[in-house]
Amino acid sequence: MTRSRPRVLHFVTGGFSGGATQVAIQLVNAGLSGGRVEPLLVLRRKRRGDPVRIEELRAAGTPLQLVPGWSHLATIRALAKLCREFRPDVLVAHGFSEHLWGRYAGLLAGVPHLVHVEHNTRERYTRWRLAQTRWLAARTSRIVGCSEGVRQALLDIGMPADRTIAIPNGIRLDPFADADAHPLPGRVPGIVMVARYSRQKDHASLLRALALLGERGLRPPLLLAGGGKALHRAPVERLAAELGMREQVRFLGVARNVPELLLTHRIAVLSTHYEGMPLALIEGMAAGCAVIGSAVPGVREVIDDGADGLLVPEADPRALADALERLLRDDALASRLGQAARALALREYGREHMNARYETLFLELAERPSPR
Repeated sequence: MTRSRPRVLHFVTGGFSGGATQVAIQLVNAGLSGGRVEPLLVLRRKRRGDPVRIEELRAAGTPLQLVPGWSHLATIRALAKLCREFRPDVLVAHGFSEHLWGRYAGLLAGVPHLVHVEHNTRERYTRWRLAQTRWLAARTSRIVGCSEGVRQALLDIGMPADRTIAIPNGIRLDPFADADAHPLPGRVPGIVMVARYSRQKDHASLLRALALLGERGLRPPLLLAGGGKALHRAPVERLAAELGMREQVRFLGVARNVPELLLTHRIAVLSTHYEGMPLALIEGMAAGCAVIGSAVPGVREVIDDGADGLLVPEADPRALADALERLLRDDALASRLGQAARALALREYGREHMNARYETLFLELAERPSPR
């Protein structure tokens, strides 16, 4: 017998550096405001987690619990205990490797429906973890890719086609409401890249592209916003110094004013090796920036090359420099692409679309018997 409002528990990393956590937070808050489900956010505690962000969420009224992250067994035991107390109809495990530990806990606690949400086209699957993922898939009601590219990647590793779907991620559009009041020719002729420092992101190719632009007489400012481990940030900083760009490149760290940065600059770039659904790039589109992205799965689905942005081959600084030069020298082209990108973001990538599709999924599952 189902409740009048199904309970939905979202489990995700508490690192706050990637899109998975942001999507989980958004879905919990949407559940609160919509009133059709009763949500709970559970974060796996991270050693480098941000306690300020956690307190901000609690102060805003987000229902939130933490479970230990020092060992997988500790995570599973604590989450299973929470599940027995909260008694969710649906447990949604976001991202790698949380989708493993979350679903194990859900099985132990007898949660009726498990949902695995994959947020990237490429994850660190060893043979053992892939075997676990396939075993869990047989006991999972739905497997969700955050884009069609991610869904295809899931099918390629053996996920069941009849239960594997795509629900594209969405963003908050409100912060970009006045983008039309910032026409591109009047913006700073500079570049913004919002991305955490990791092996996934390709800051190096962007810096090398900037060096090539310098040889062509162009020295646009570059703002790099994002967190991440010093292990990955330090080589980027060293490369900027080696290329003589100490004054041209600003390392902002985690920026809380990303909409403002995008609304006041001409170009948004996502130089990357792989993606799921590039929320940072979509924010650049919503801001009316002219956007450039690496032609990898996830990004290719968002940008129609030449129509609403420019695609460049992965890890190709010269092609990236060529694309940047086109946008910096041609105001008309940059404006046309920026306007088309904004129209697409408003039409397709508002968070309301994402929220509605997930809510429909949760309500449908809650009406069904458990598949186990």
